Amino acid sequence: MKIDALGVQAFVAIAEHGGFQRAAASLHLTQTALSRRLMNLEGFLGVRLFERTTRAVELTAIGRDFLPQARRLLTELAAALTEIRESGRALRGDVTLACVPTVGVQFLPQVIRAYAALHPENRIKVLDHASARVAQAVTRREAEFGISISGESAHALDSEILFKDRFVLICRDDHPLAGRKRLSWSALSAYPLIVPGADSSNRPLLGQALPVLAGSAHFEVQRSSTAVGLVAAGVACAVVPRLAMQAGAYANLRMLALTDPVVERSFVLITRRGAHLSPAAQSLADMIRAQAPSRFAHART
Repeated sequence: MKIDALGVQAFVAIAEHGGFQRAAASLHLTQTALSRRLMNLEGFLGVRLFERTTRAVELTAIGRDFLPQARRLLTELAAALTEIRESGRALRGDVTLACVPTVGVQFLPQVIRAYAALHPENRIKVLDHASARVAQAVTRREAEFGISISGESAHALDSEILFKDRFVLICRDDHPLAGRKRLSWSALSAYPLIVPGADSSNRPLLGQALPVLAGSAHFEVQRSSTAVGLVAAGVACAVVPRLAMQAGAYANLRMLALTDPVVERSFVLITRRGAHLSPAAQSLADMIRAQAPSRFAHART
């Protein structure tokens, strides 16, 4: 049903000012425009709200009953509009974003801490999913935006690169390779390895290197955190993204740069194509963009 807010506004103004001339002036309208609004409202309701004479305008019985309701309607509408406007100016509101687990552990905490300090009233919901599920959450409007690993973008999504993260080798400090700083992928063939499994979003990114590792890939895992734990227990070395290693988490592990080729993955911020983020979500997305360059430099070292 169409709500004639302008007609209700005209009705209340005429009732409060006792006539059309002053009511029209209060609303910065001509009397003709004001009369048209009232006539449209009365036509919609199917009743007369005023008795008009040559000398006065008086409320009908129905008009008198409707007046307090009309005033309350306009007051509530004004309050709702003011709240929305002020929320936009203050960047208030709840935010839901989706991200891959690595980002949730290694990148987002510092950003969210800074955001929470600026907007303590806002609530943040983080959906930590595998890369494909992040895109799905954004497409289905379960999240306003997401941070995922770059791949084939869905037709309905826009993406922008935030930072890159290279693949490295991690081993224990008692491993024969622990003294090296970098080595080629072919040098790994002599050692048993832990590699991303078939269902891992990292697996397709290793297409150039996996043939070299075919004989030494003795273990497969779906999550990099599992690989790190296995390395710490002395099972084998592991090929993981650099961000899988949390600073200070494992004092007995070493990280070696892998070259020939250098294999990287790109983290992207994804949004629904043509969508406008809420002010609260836009503020968080802008903070993520601002922090990304420093993370980009860190991830490449």
